[in-house]
Formats: sequence, structure tokens, C-alpha cells
Amino acid sequence: MKLDKHKQLFMEISQYISQAKADAVSAINVELTILNWKIGQRIKQDILKEKRGTYGKQLIEKLSLYLTQEYGRGWSSQQLRHCIQFYTIFDTEEKLYTVCRELTWSHLRALIYIEDQLKRDFYIELIKLEKWSIRRFQERMKSMLYERTALSKLPEKTIEEELKQLRAHKEVSQNIIFKAPYLLDFLGLLDTYSEKDLETAILNELQHFLIELGADFAFLARQKRIVIDQRDYYIDLLFYHRRLKSLVAIDLKIGEFDAAYKGQMELYLRYLEKYEQLEGEHTPIGLILCTGKNEEHIELLQLDKSNIRVAEYLTKLPATEVLKDRLHRAIALAKNKIKKNGK
Repeated sequence: MKLDKHKQLFMEISQYISQAKADAVSAINVELTILNWKIGQRIKQDILKEKRGTYGKQLIEKLSLYLTQEYGRGWSSQQLRHCIQFYTIFDTEEKLYTVCRELTWSHLRALIYIEDQLKRDFYIELIKLEKWSIRRFQERMKSMLYERTALSKLPEKTIEEELKQLRAHKEVSQNIIFKAPYLLDFLGLLDTYSEKDLETAILNELQHFLIELGADFAFLARQKRIVIDQRDYYIDLLFYHRRLKSLVAIDLKIGEFDAAYKGQMELYLRYLEKYEQLEGEHTPIGLILCTGKNEEHIELLQLDKSNIRVAEYLTKLPATEVLKDRLHRAIALAKNKIKKNGK
């Protein structure tokens, strides 16, 4: 019994120590971020006051030399330019304090060079929401998450509204959670594979698949068996999303989207709603993953008004420039379509 008490005491004190260390790291990060902001502010004010193009470069080089001599490494001319850029982007104390407590300097150093403000705000809010490490954030940017979210028929105004809701700590919407296309290049699939191969590969690489889906997805079942009128049906993958408070059924398809997939998914969702949905949960959501979307089918079936999402997936990651070009062209088409329809 004494040993148990000692162990309990040890665990409680360990928690105190761990929390204190975490608080200390957080406090140091806040002070470091504020320091870098103040340095950037002071240098920029001096440069603007002088109004000479060459003065800024000379000042930064000399200041870097003095600071390095006095305080050691870490004050390169590049670091001072980061500070200036940081102040340029977050040029008021109000803007500074919206990011300094939840984002590290490493996050901010990457964010300040994103020219598109909406894109930058998008990543800021998702870093806060999903608690991304700098490594995870860089991976999300490399996979062009913002562009893929925009591709999911989210024009800038819609994304702005979504971000306002996030900042107000309201419930996150499906528009932010689900994206297209999903990049499943980590599965290692060959040119020819079956739906079973795809499912097996996802289960083998479940951690990577969950990362691609996003935060708050919890895996529940593979080939979830449901019985309707003495007939067996199987949901390929079943997840639960904590923030949406919904079951998420995923149907894996080889080839392009077909209208018949809608009816199949509706059957799954109605079953889940009737027999699996718990008190306090929202209506189940369906995600149909295909190798092609067939936009007109999706539009005519009015899936955007339902709880069914259709998304394309890629098992091979194209060259970054190819992917970027493809996404930008698709976004432009979506914008033109929205404009034409007066939406």
C-alpha cells in the first residue's frame, strides 16, 4: 500500500514538473517572439527615417556584426531581416498578441514569407486548431493544403467566413475539415490495384492517412458490417470526428465518381443515424474517395447540399509545379463557375 501511495505521489509531482517545464518553454517562446518583433520594429523605423536605399543593407550588416560580437551566434543579418519582415506583417501590438502565445518563432518565420494574407491567416488558424509542429506545418504547406481547400469549391469569401468562425471559437465546419484532392502517395501502390489493395494499404499506413485527413479523426472500423433487410453491407472505413461530433463513413472507389455511389452512401448514413449515432452527436457524414470527381454529376445530384462529400485522391504525387498548375487552373475554373452562377 505504501508503495502505491509513493507511486501516486511521484506521478502527481511528475505532472507538476512537466507542466512547469511546458509553461516555461511557452513563456520563453512568447518573450522571444516579442523581442524579435521589437527588434524588427526599431530597425524598420530607423530605415524609414533615413530614406536611403543602401542605408538599410549597411545598417543590418553592421548591427549583425555588433550583436554577434556581444551576444554570440543567432544574430545574423538574415535573422534581423526575419525580424523586420515579422514586424512588417504583424505591424501592431494587437496583431502580435494574436499569434505570439500559440505559435512558435519557427512557425512565424515560415508564415511571414507567405504573401497571400488569406493563405497566411488560413495556416495560422489551422496551426492553432490542430496544434501542428513546425515539421507538420511545413508538410501541410508542401502538400498545398490551402490550394486544395480552395479547390473544394471554397472561394476566398467563404474561407474568410470559416476563419472568422474559428477565431470566435465556434464549431469548425465541414468546409475546413474536408479537402480535395487527398494525397495518398505514401501508400506505395503500383499502377494497377484493387479497392481491397487500397483499403489494405491505408490500414497499413493508418497514421499517415490520419495525418492527411487532419486532426480529430479517430479510426473506428474497417469493413463495418451492417444488416438491412437481412442483407449484408460493408462500409469500407468508419471514423469519428471529435470537433464535428459526427461519424464519418469513407467509401473507397477505383475510377471516377458514379451517380450510383450517392444512393449507396445515403443508405450507409441513414443506417448509422438510426442505429449507431449517440445522443449529442451530429448527423453522420459520408466521404466518397474516387480517382476522378465528375463535377457535373456532383452538381446535378446536389451533393453540396447533403452530408456527402466526394473527393479525388492521388496515389502518386506529381511534381510540385505540375500539381500547383493543376490546382490553380481548377481553382480558376471553380471561381468562374461561381461568378457565372452569381453565387
